Amino acid sequence: MKINIYIALSILIGTISFSKAGTIHVVTTTQDTKSIAEIIGGNKVNVFAIATGYQNPHFVDPKPSYIIKLANADLFVTLGLDLESGWSPSLLTSSKNRKIQKGSDGYVDASVGVSLMQVPSSINRAEGDIHIFGNPHYWLDPLNGKVIARNICDGLAKISPENKTLFEANLKIFDDQIDLKIKTWSASMATFKGAKVIAYHNEWCYFENRFGLKIIDFMEPKPGIPPTPTQLVKIIKAVKENKIKVIITSPYFTASSSDVVAKQTGATTLILATSVGAFDSIKNYYDLFDYNIKLLTDALK
Repeated sequence: MKINIYIALSILIGTISFSKAGTIHVVTTTQDTKSIAEIIGGNKVNVFAIATGYQNPHFVDPKPSYIIKLANADLFVTLGLDLESGWSPSLLTSSKNRKIQKGSDGYVDASVGVSLMQVPSSINRAEGDIHIFGNPHYWLDPLNGKVIARNICDGLAKISPENKTLFEANLKIFDDQIDLKIKTWSASMATFKGAKVIAYHNEWCYFENRFGLKIIDFMEPKPGIPPTPTQLVKIIKAVKENKIKVIITSPYFTASSSDVVAKQTGATTLILATSVGAFDSIKNYYDLFDYNIKLLTDALK
């Protein structure tokens, strides 16, 4: 009972403080959408991200503090599809904040308008962790970052129409910066177009497609299934036959299996960033690609 009273008081105090400040309180599921929301919202927003940049966004432990944040939110931004389905809906319902429930003006699905890849024609759970709407890691193509930014801009404009001109201006700045940066990133990767790599998990297809890599196999025998001895033998053979230099993985996967393959073949295991904040130097959405492109080009040389 004491805990419930504490939460209720915290929600009330938070609501009063934000209304007095005139700040739009935004809660995002990930650090990537947080970064973009901060760019679009400028000094009109205060943004909190639930997931850290170094954890798997599929698996986040719900905390009472997240419910309080959501209860005080004016806008909620989700990457959508089924990426956060294991934890986000329950937090949203528990917040009892009508402003940010699905279908309200304060609810933003950042995936709206994205051309999704790997949409299954049928669902067979024997094939592992299959995403029913398509691969949800779409933010790893920076051009999809522009779609995310547009959705966030529209959401902010709905709840704060008096600031729409500012949000649209910031969106233009973001889009122009992405267009400029993608020329640099693409030029850096041009030399390595078609380069074959191994990935630990199937989360890089949008990045692969944008920058011309060719992922020929995965450390996981099926999505979400840890590497088996049989799969490791298969990967070692593929790496040797294709003279593959790089195995890419993420901060939240163990590198032990990749390191076994690397030791047997001479390939390099690269821990790429899947989100803003995965490593200290990645402060914003632009940094995410600066970091990964630099790491990849250095290794592929």
